[in-house]
Amino acid sequence: MNDKIILTGIEVFGRHGCTVEEQKLGQKFYVDLELDLDLSKTGQSDSYDDTVDYAQVILTVEKIVGGTPRRLIETVAEELAAKILSEFKKVDSLTLTLHKPNAPLPMTYTDAAVKIFRAK
Repeated sequence: MNDKIILTGIEVFGRHGCTVEEQKLGQKFYVDLELDLDLSKTGQSDSYDDTVDYAQVILTVEKIVGGTPRRLIETVAEELAAKILSEFKKVDSLTLTLHKPNAPLPMTYTDAAVKIFRAK
């Protein structure tokens, strides 16, 4: 499948981390999504019913990333991928990057992230 809906830089405040302080204070996380689905029908029909509602996808991201604190961003990414694949039937697979740019690491860095691919 070469068709994609791409959503980048979705910002959500969450409380994920291995330390009590991270879970108490929280921080901003960023999500990039590439949703793989057939867009040929949508392109021809110009019908909202033939595509995926971006706003609902973003609300799902907010619910998971802004929800129950997890120790690992790997866990958050897995939960989010599973939820999107189960909730949005037209999505065949996805690539998800979850960024944690303010992870408490001992050196200067630009970003810490996990990137996963999941398919139905």
